Amino acid sequence: MTGRFAPTPSGRMHIGNVYAMLGAWLSARARGERMLLRIEDVDKPRVIAGADRLMMDDLHWLGLDWDNAEPMFQSRRTERYEYALECLRSAGVVYPCFCSRADIRAASAPNEGDGFMVYPGTCRRLLRDHPDEVRERLAHGDRHSLRIAMPEAGEEADEETVARFDDCVYGPQRYDLPREVGDSVIRRADGLFGYQLVVVVDDLDMGVDDIVRGRDLLRSTALQMWIRRCLLAGGFEPECDDAPAHRQSPISPTYAHLPLIDNAAGRRLAKRERSLDLGALRARGVTPEQIIGYCAWLLRAKPTPEPCRADELLDGFSWAPLRADHPDRALDPVAPTTPDWLASAL
Repeated sequence: MTGRFAPTPSGRMHIGNVYAMLGAWLSARARGERMLLRIEDVDKPRVIAGADRLMMDDLHWLGLDWDNAEPMFQSRRTERYEYALECLRSAGVVYPCFCSRADIRAASAPNEGDGFMVYPGTCRRLLRDHPDEVRERLAHGDRHSLRIAMPEAGEEADEETVARFDDCVYGPQRYDLPREVGDSVIRRADGLFGYQLVVVVDDLDMGVDDIVRGRDLLRSTALQMWIRRCLLAGGFEPECDDAPAHRQSPISPTYAHLPLIDNAAGRRLAKRERSLDLGALRARGVTPEQIIGYCAWLLRAKPTPEPCRADELLDGFSWAPLRADHPDRALDPVAPTTPDWLASAL
């Protein structure tokens, strides 16, 4: 199997990012498998110049290595995403959407927990009922995104409309694609490719089949499973050059979704919280062993948050302890398990 780091260079990594990176690294390395690095910079307005190099330096400092000599940069892969889009068109699942975000918010209600908003299907119905109007608007140059269509909903969900996977942490998952996921943007109105498409293309091309990330992406996993299925049905050929069998029949990934890390106020950690980023922690003399030990405890890879090296966690690593104990984590400065170096930063 092959794992991956996939950071977004929108700022310096913080404790929550390290926790996720350590989980991904342990999942792959504990089985003696490959670990690859991808820089997810497709959303150019969010990219901060030089952040990718700082992230790589932080990973080296933490003892988290990877195998590709040069990371994959999404910003250099436009041709692959164009090719993937053509494959989806061949599969007959792409249509234009003229709705604004305000239109969608007015017609939808976000699902609980992850903020995922199910598109109400306005432009899909427009294409079905008034195809001439759609052609005229496209010819006129009306601003639009592109969406991938979910399978048609029946009175009851069936195997065609349901995505299922057994998550290593959260157990069996089941999502009704048309009702709980909905048609999703794969190319934005500004021309940028959507995260949901590019991550599937990249994982196929890299041969990645061990995916570790936050539990807020559980629903996205169902969407990405559908995108993957449609890509392959449309003739997509992965360019993974060291696994011919993988190219012919890509293996379904295994997934481990991690509890989220909240700050002391109960909000999810963000890169704007400078006191917890690795630049600030390193400047204060915090050691990599202190950070790794605490993140390993958050992952339940060890029973206490004492300092340790990443390679000391490999022997006997398992998701079972986290599967048995996976509420979201809160960084509490007065908790007895919070080390002094972290409490002083909160």
